[in-house]
Amino acid sequence: MSTTSDAGTARPDDRADARFFGQPWALAHVFGVEMWERFSFYGMQGILLIYLYYSATQGGLGMDQTVAAGIVGAYGGAVYLSTILGAWVADRIAGAERILFVSAIVIMGGHIALALLPGFVGVGVGLVLVAVGSGGLKATATSVVGTLYGRDDPRRDAGFSLFYLGINLGAFAGPLLTGLLQSTLGFHWGFGLAAVGMALGLLQYSFGRKDLPAEARRVPNPLPRERYPVMIGIAIAAVILIVVLVLVGVIRADNLALVVIIAVIGATIAYFAVILSSRRVSTDERSRVWGFLPLFLTSVAFWSLYQQQFTVLTIYSDKRLNRDLFGWEMPVSWVQSINPVFIIVLSGVFAAIWTKLGTRQPSTPVKFGLAAIVMGAAFLLFVPFAGTGANGTPVLAIVGILFVFTVAELLLSPVGLSVATKLAPEAFHTQMIALFFLSVSLGTAIAGQLAELYNPADEVPYFATLGLIAAAVGVLLLVVARPVLKLMKGVR
Repeated sequence: MSTTSDAGTARPDDRADARFFGQPWALAHVFGVEMWERFSFYGMQGILLIYLYYSATQGGLGMDQTVAAGIVGAYGGAVYLSTILGAWVADRIAGAERILFVSAIVIMGGHIALALLPGFVGVGVGLVLVAVGSGGLKATATSVVGTLYGRDDPRRDAGFSLFYLGINLGAFAGPLLTGLLQSTLGFHWGFGLAAVGMALGLLQYSFGRKDLPAEARRVPNPLPRERYPVMIGIAIAAVILIVVLVLVGVIRADNLALVVIIAVIGATIAYFAVILSSRRVSTDERSRVWGFLPLFLTSVAFWSLYQQQFTVLTIYSDKRLNRDLFGWEMPVSWVQSINPVFIIVLSGVFAAIWTKLGTRQPSTPVKFGLAAIVMGAAFLLFVPFAGTGANGTPVLAIVGILFVFTVAELLLSPVGLSVATKLAPEAFHTQMIALFFLSVSLGTAIAGQLAELYNPADEVPYFATLGLIAAAVGVLLLVVARPVLKLMKGVR
């Protein structure tokens, strides 16, 4: 998430520095911390759900499976919700680079808590720290990369491609290694490896911070000092309110996903209302924001299915997938490493296709509509395997289904970030990007809520209903694509 209008606009080109695969050497440090952060994030998330619902004899906490799935969904939604906080603090108080560094420390603390603190105390402390830290890092890492390049530096796109390669390398390796430790030594060893991974990234980054340009530390819109006490008071009041709501039983483990859903909906309505009612927004800009609304809703529908990789698909991998590989049982979390491989392979293919088509490529509403339809089709692909019994679904079936997941993701995720920047009013650039992340947050929390309805013994209604709904949302957007494009005022 870029917090400084694509950042780097004030940095002059320095193309002589090409020590990291033709890119500035400073990219290596951001590449490293982001790769290890994704390693720790996906490694921990790959074993989190089964840790919550596995019995004590299996090393878990013995929580009800549906409640556990709701917690994982709420946690995922909170990560994307906290990107707003990270972006705001970076923009108004501390600058992107400092928030990135502090966020990495907070993440490492969260993984250490999961590894060392016992039971639900470790889960509570660990997930709060990882959610806040990951949101802060996600909100700032892309911005810091942008500061390494002048606006006209031709290496810019290649640099971002290399940066995202690091993200997916971490996402690939994390579940493999933490899952292996979890299945052989126990859950806390897996969480401990996630902490070690984040520590390695933080160590590398701490030595390389000095190589980053001053632009990375700039505060683009400083908060006046006289407003600090008010903001600190609001922050303290918010923490006290949450603690009170937990103590009186309003916020509970079994309704956490619903609480996050309500919070995100409230934040979304507030964001749209502020932007649409602002006098700093022109008539054409306001029309583009209205054009973003159906894209936002389609994005929510998409992510509510896609993010079930970490809820329903984890349960499915545990109870329905045949994980026997030549007499050895593959860890549950290894399924989470399939999608990053396809992302690495297919992202270049999609980029080449859009480049080849040029102005003939489908418009953004059409891409979003197709993404929802393809995502719905992926869920429908689970239906033929419904009668295979416990652990009867072959691994190759999941590989094929996750290939379809990835195609849908590449039709929507990078396109969504791009169109958010193009539709954003000049005065609300960051807020529009935050709105896109709010669609991810809301969809992820809904994924946790929906997972409570999943029954491995009777799964056809679940997969068929959600698959058809997603496809219907996609078809509806295709039907109204022309009016949406008209609202978008020249943006495709």
